[in-house]
Amino acid sequence: VQLQAYGGGLVQAGGSLRLSCAASGRTFSSYAMGWFRQAPGKEREFVAVISWSGHSTSYADSVKGRFTISRDNAKNTVYLQMNSLKPEDTAVYYCASKPGAYNLSDRLYAYWGQGTKVTVSS
Repeated sequence: VQLQAYGGGLVQAGGSLRLSCAASGRTFSSYAMGWFRQAPGKEREFVAVISWSGHSTSYADSVKGRFTISRDNAKNTVYLQMNSLKPEDTAVYYCASKPGAYNLSDRLYAYWGQGTKVTVSS
């Protein structure tokens, strides 16, 4: 599975962005997908994950109620809608995939996109 993340950019605090992650491969619909982020000088952290069916999701407490993860298996794409952005959301955002059930640990994801940078100005 190859992943291509895009949609990052510069936005003011309170604004919105939608990240997309396009996947190649016929097995996308059987893979759990996740978004993780890494801020400068910090370790990569979990943001949101979604089951292969799209029926189950989980979010980090820091983004709950502001971010929404979704997927379109017909388009082999997973999305991260980010609203009410804060300066502390500034990071490089990575999409990742794994077969089977989703997990909050990035160490269990086998496939990674190249990352897309999100900068939120105050």
